[in-house]
Amino acid sequence: MKALSKNAIIGYPAGVVTGITYGLNPLFAVPLMSRGAAIESILFFRYAFAVALLGIFLMLSRQSFKITGKQAGVLLILGLLYTTSSLCLFGAYNYIASGLATTLIFLYPVLVAIIMVFLRVVPSWPVWLAIGATLGGVVIMTYGGGEGSLNPIGVGLSLGSALAYALFIIIINRNRAIASISNSLLTFYALAVGAVVFLGKMFFSDIEPLAGLDNGFAWLSLLGMALLPTIVSTATLAVATRNIGATKASVLGVFEPITAILVGTLMFGEPLTTNIVVGITISVVAVTVMISLTKR
Repeated sequence: MKALSKNAIIGYPAGVVTGITYGLNPLFAVPLMSRGAAIESILFFRYAFAVALLGIFLMLSRQSFKITGKQAGVLLILGLLYTTSSLCLFGAYNYIASGLATTLIFLYPVLVAIIMVFLRVVPSWPVWLAIGATLGGVVIMTYGGGEGSLNPIGVGLSLGSALAYALFIIIINRNRAIASISNSLLTFYALAVGAVVFLGKMFFSDIEPLAGLDNGFAWLSLLGMALLPTIVSTATLAVATRNIGATKASVLGVFEPITAILVGTLMFGEPLTTNIVVGITISVVAVTVMISLTKR
């Protein structure tokens, strides 16, 4: 096994944390939606809480909020992409099982790799092997979802979420204008865009903003969503992408569908089939091999 570089020692664990925390989305979102909370309300409060918490952290750590006009433009795009990914994912929960929806999003490493090739950054063969194996594992997991689970609207929304997430990762990795911005500040502004978008969407939608949010459990769920699959996931994604590159960071996102499926099984009674177990095993082995055969 090759010795890992300092970047790898930082980047690989960050990528794993990103996948696990983002995969916790169904844990917080599904109960809220089942109680009648609107997607717009859930996402607005999720982003608003996250921005408030990050803002307090930045002030306490005495970090500057100052950015240039060019950086603001890039951060606006990042915020819109992240917002689109979240909206599509939560919309997919209305049509297909939460574990399956989050599993389909894992097609984003393939999209990242293809786009990076067009940018003349060709992944090494261990990375291609990991992409192929993890994709195979995800396909096997998907077919473990049961009869009638592949609603085309839900699948389309999940794929839209995957594409938006792939572009988000690539911009963080490739754009030089934001290279000097800290991971915390990048996360703050990206999520601030989302908060504004969902505030507007909630305002112009014919919904009751506080429907389904009528007890302490609901607000704790929103706070948990703001902390884990929002702040932690986005910040560690930036850390992983900047240290090991967009493609490898995206491959580590395989822990996202694994976590989502386990949440669906343990918390919501969704089936854990042989296909899912086999798919998880293949994916974890593929990621382990990739890390073992690459230095960075």
